[in-house]
Order: sequence, then structure tokens, then C-alpha cells
Amino acid sequence: MKLNNILTTVVVFLFLSIFTSCTSTRDVVYFNNVKGTEFLGEVGNLEPVIQQNDILSISVTSLNPAATEIFNVLDVNYRNSNATSNVSQAVGYLVDQDGYILFPFLGKVKAAGLTKKEVKESIRMELINRKLLLDPIVDLRYLNYKVSVLGEVGRPSVLTVPNEKITLLEALSLAGDLTIYANRDNVLLIREEQGVKKLTRINLTTDELFTSPYYYLKSNDIIYVEPNKTKIQNAGFARQWLPVVFSGLSVAVIAIDRLTR
Repeated sequence: MKLNNILTTVVVFLFLSIFTSCTSTRDVVYFNNVKGTEFLGEVGNLEPVIQQNDILSISVTSLNPAATEIFNVLDVNYRNSNATSNVSQAVGYLVDQDGYILFPFLGKVKAAGLTKKEVKESIRMELINRKLLLDPIVDLRYLNYKVSVLGEVGRPSVLTVPNEKITLLEALSLAGDLTIYANRDNVLLIREEQGVKKLTRINLTTDELFTSPYYYLKSNDIIYVEPNKTKIQNAGFARQWLPVVFSGLSVAVIAIDRLTR
């Protein structure tokens, strides 16, 4: 019985040694040594620029509801029940590869490279100049405003953003926060603008994020959180040595069983 107790103790100690490692608190805490202060954000640069393949919802209202009806397209949103993430498809105005949308009676309207405000004003003025409507009000929203979060987070997913404004911290929170194995000082942000992909590294253990132009995310941003060295080392150790350890334990159990008979 004493040998069996010794074997049990050895097994428990072995597993604790394999799956437990010393990790500095500084490596898993956000914004180390941040004191009470104020950070001025670049609020004026938040409005995103419309790009190719964006899907826009455009509605027009005026004092004559019957006259404006033809300018309004019914937006249909539905969720793919077979998908594991909340990926939705929407029907609206698709910005083509040349940067235009096809709008009723107006034909091709330039959209890519412009802000929502600029496109709304362009449509409004065209409706007035062509004497199609009197004092129209144009509203425009994104139907595919989303960001993707993957890697060492609780719930990797594609996040839809109805209010068209989200911070990096909010996105991580919606994705279940970073795991204990996340590399917090080297988070990768992938952003595509005007056909050019930009890769940026962000350190979440300092306060640099609060003054960064990447504090607020843009549509189609991708956040990738790398695993830290602890997880990589544990994974490598487990793959290489666990088969050997279990084989040795099997031999030890057989030997102890025979000795105790």
C-alpha cells in the first residue's frame, strides 16, 4: 500500500510540473502602472471611408411619401443557421469594384473613397437638381460593418457592429477576453484601406493604446492574438514527452503490482 501511495504522489507531482509554469503577473495584466490621467482621442477621424464591396442601406424621406417610395430598397437581414458564428447576410447597395452603387433614377453614384456624409449629400443634391424630390432627407448606414477576433481569446468570432463604432477593448470583451495564454504585448491588427493591407502590433501591457489611432477599430479590421511562450512550451513538452511518461508509468505500475503480491 505504501508503494501505491508513493506512485500516486509521483503521478500528481508529474502532472503539476507539466501543466504549471511560472508566469509573471506583468505578462497577464493590462496597462501596467497606468495612473489616473486623461487621454485625448482623435474623435474627428472616426468616420470610416466607404470601400469596394461595402454594403450600404440607403433610405430617403420627404414631405411626399408616395414620391419617395421608389427610392427605398427593402433591406433584408437574415442569419445563417448553419454557421457557428453570428455571420449575417444583407441585401442593400453593393459598392462595386469601380467604387459605384446603382441608385434608382440616379444611376451610378460614386461611393468608394467618400464618407457617409459625402455620399448622403451627393444623393440629396442629385435628387434636388433633377427635381425628383423637394427637400429630401437621405440616411445611410453600413450593413456589413464587422470586425474579426481570433487567436487566444475566449470566443473567436466575427462581430457585427450595429452602431458603426467599436474600440479594440470592446471587441476583445465581446470575444470573451484574452485567455491566460495570450501574448498581450504583441497583438496584431490587420487593416485594409484602399486595397492596401496594413499590419500593426499593439502592446496592451502599456498605455500606448489610448493615444493610438488604432484605439477605435474600422470595418473589416482583423485582430489576431498570439499565444505566449508558456503555451507554446507546454504544448511542445506535452507532445514530445507525455507518450514517454505514460509508457514509463505503465511499466512502474506493473512492477509495483508484482512486488506487492
